[in-house]
Amino acid sequence: MPEFLSSGDADFEARFDALIGRKREDSPDVGATVAEIIADVKARGDAAVIELTERFDRIALTPETLAISADEVDAAIADVPGDQRAALDLAAERIRAYHERQLPADARWTEDSGAELGWRWTPVSSAGLYVPGGLASYPSSVLMNAIPASVAGVERLVIVVPTPDGAVNPLVLAAARLSGVDEIYRIGGAQAIAALAYGTQTLPPVDKITGPGNAYVAAAKRQVFGQVGIDMIAGPSEILVIADGEYYPDWIAADLLSQAEHDESAQAILITTDADFGKAVADAVEAQLATMPREGIARPSWRENCWIVTVETLEEAARLSNRAAPEHLELCVADPDALLAQITHAGAVFMGRWTPEAIGDYVGGPNHVLPTSRSARFSSGLSVLDFMKRTTIARVTPEALSQIGPVAEMLAGSEGLDGHGASVRQRLKQVNR
Repeated sequence: MPEFLSSGDADFEARFDALIGRKREDSPDVGATVAEIIADVKARGDAAVIELTERFDRIALTPETLAISADEVDAAIADVPGDQRAALDLAAERIRAYHERQLPADARWTEDSGAELGWRWTPVSSAGLYVPGGLASYPSSVLMNAIPASVAGVERLVIVVPTPDGAVNPLVLAAARLSGVDEIYRIGGAQAIAALAYGTQTLPPVDKITGPGNAYVAAAKRQVFGQVGIDMIAGPSEILVIADGEYYPDWIAADLLSQAEHDESAQAILITTDADFGKAVADAVEAQLATMPREGIARPSWRENCWIVTVETLEEAARLSNRAAPEHLELCVADPDALLAQITHAGAVFMGRWTPEAIGDYVGGPNHVLPTSRSARFSSGLSVLDFMKRTTIARVTPEALSQIGPVAEMLAGSEGLDGHGASVRQRLKQVNR
C-alpha cells in the first residue's frame, strides 16, 4: 500500500518534504568505471567499442558491422505489422506538427542611434540519439528525440541502440526511418556515449547527445558534457495527479500505474480534496496490479515510492504540486484551466478528464522527454530549441559609436581592461576628426 498523508497532520510538512526529496534510484558509484570506458574509447576507437559490446551485449562486431545497413533496416521494417506502422505514422505526423510550431524567428532592428542589433538561430550540425535496447526499447523515444532535431534542421542524425544477443526491435528502426535518421549503430552503454562524443574510426563525433539510458549512460553523459552538449540527466519516471473526487477511481488508478510500471523507482502521487476518493483509488490500484503483466515492477514502485495526499483546497494542492515539480502533472478537476493558472513548476501538464498522461507518451504531440527529480523548477522538456543555438548580431555605425563608444571606454577603464578601452578609443579618434 502507498503512504497516506493529510495536510492537517502535525508532521505533514516534514513528511512531505522528506518524500519529495527521497532518493528514488539505485545509483551505484559508476563514475570511475565510466571514466575508464571513455578513456579506452578515446584511445582505441572502434576496437574498444567492439570489445565492450561483445562483453556487455554478447554480440561480436567488426568495424564494417557496427552500423545497421539500409538493407537490414528495410528487411526489419518489412516485418512490422501494418497497424503498427500506421500508428507510428500518425504519431510521427502529430509530433512533427507540434514541434514545427516551436521554430524560433530571427530578428534584426535598428536603434535610434543607428546601431543594428539582432539574433539568428541555426541548428547544430549533428546530433546523436541514444535509444535503450532490450526490454526497454521504445520506438516512441526515437520519434520524440529525432523529430525535433529534424525539424530544427540538423543535417546529420545518428542513433545508437544496443542489440543484446543481436536482437533488434523492428519498430525502433521503422521510427528511425520515419524521423529522417540515416546512421544507426548497434552499440550502447557508456561506450556508445563516448563514441558519439569523441568519435571512432567508423563513427564521426556529434555536437549534441540526447536520449535516456541506465546509470552508466547517465554518468557518461555527465562526463562528456562540455565536449558535446547533452539534453538532461533523466531520473525515474514521475506522475502527480490532482483530483477533486469527481472522476472514476479506476481511471486515476490506471494513470498512476502508467508510470509505476516503468521502473521500481518510479513515483506516483495523488493529491485530492476527497479522502474517501483517495482510498477508492488505492483500492482500484490494488485490483489493477493483480492483472498487470508488469506487476513485478509496478508493485514495488507503488509500495515504496507512491503516496496519496489529502488537502483542504485545490489551491493547497497546486502549492504542493509546485513544491514537487513533477515530470507529469494531471489536472483531473472540473476547471483545469483555473488550476493551471496556479501551476508554476511541471514538465508537462495534462488537462481534464479525457487527457491521460499516456497520450503524451505517444501521440499527443508535445515531447515526452521531460525533466525529473524536481528539475522542472529550472528546466524544460526536450524541444526544437535543444537542437539550435542563438547567435547575436551587432553592427555599429560611426554615428552610433560616437554615442555609445565613450560609455564602453569608461566601463572598460573601470574594470582595468585598457586593451578593451583602446579598441573603442582608436575608432572614436577617427570619428571625431
